[in-house]
Amino acid sequence: MNNHSETSYITPCSVIEHNSFHILAFLQHSRSILSLSCLRSMEIFPQILLTGASGLIGSALALGFTSQSIPFTSLVRRAAPPGSSSIVWNPYEFEFREEMRRLSGIRAVIHLAGENVSDGRWTKEKKQRIRSSRVKTTQSLVQLLFRLEQRPEVLLSASATGFYGHRGAEILTEASPPGEGFLAEVCREWEAEAEKAAELGIRVVNLRFGVVLTPAGGALAKMLPMFRMGMGGRLGNGEQWMSWISLPEIPRVVDFCIGNPKIQGPVNVVANPVRNQEFTEMLGRHLHRPALLPAPAFVLRLAVGKMADAALLASTRAVPEKLLKNGFIFQHPTLPEALQHMLPV
Repeated sequence: MNNHSETSYITPCSVIEHNSFHILAFLQHSRSILSLSCLRSMEIFPQILLTGASGLIGSALALGFTSQSIPFTSLVRRAAPPGSSSIVWNPYEFEFREEMRRLSGIRAVIHLAGENVSDGRWTKEKKQRIRSSRVKTTQSLVQLLFRLEQRPEVLLSASATGFYGHRGAEILTEASPPGEGFLAEVCREWEAEAEKAAELGIRVVNLRFGVVLTPAGGALAKMLPMFRMGMGGRLGNGEQWMSWISLPEIPRVVDFCIGNPKIQGPVNVVANPVRNQEFTEMLGRHLHRPALLPAPAFVLRLAVGKMADAALLASTRAVPEKLLKNGFIFQHPTLPEALQHMLPV
């Protein structure tokens, strides 16, 4: 850590271990009592509905559910292969189809659909896709849930720490007000649409994801080639705070939020935030490579346009207050621990 490091908000879990996948317990003790062997059979009625199953987070969750034999189904936009439990829908022109009736009785919904914000320049058309792929799809999902005879108990809907906008070194909890800018506006609208499900008697949790770190995709995967060649460095002046979460931690957070009826509303899905300069130094140190080649702000703006200020140079110091107060224990609370787990050297 450099001189800007401050007290950690999370203590390492070297003694206490959090039990993963309480989803099974949630399902057993919800509306009807089901045996563990029944729940583990993939032949029974799906218990979880997932959107965005092909994305970075969705694919990790789907893999986890499958490995734990937790039955789930997903909403997809393209025709599913024969034998698939997926249901085709068009969230931009929603129509309640007869096959959707079998979703009545689903216990939990995890909504992750959304256009990749970091893939391409933010043209007018790109920004419209970013907004509609979140706001419109959430509207359509709530319409679908309204039509079900037996509605789910909980809806976990994705959001992002972009909700807070550029806030310097301000410590941001779930109670902090929204910020300004395009991403903050989208997140506000996104969460507002999800909250309408509460009017249907559904517990709503808005998952405000930080930067998701994994070598399998996203920001870290894009950085690794340059850092491994010793050509990595800070973004801009490096003073901006980064709110991050390791991908392996996310299924545990999802599981925790589904199984804890006290958790509702926004949840910051982040570990210990660090400044970009710290992140750069830690990643370089972990890879045993120098990280001395910065990317100046003006170069980033020339390369990716307005996205640079909103997604690369903005400072968001979000902390996981709600998770910690409710007893969640992080497996990888610090960046070095997360890097060691994801990038063993």
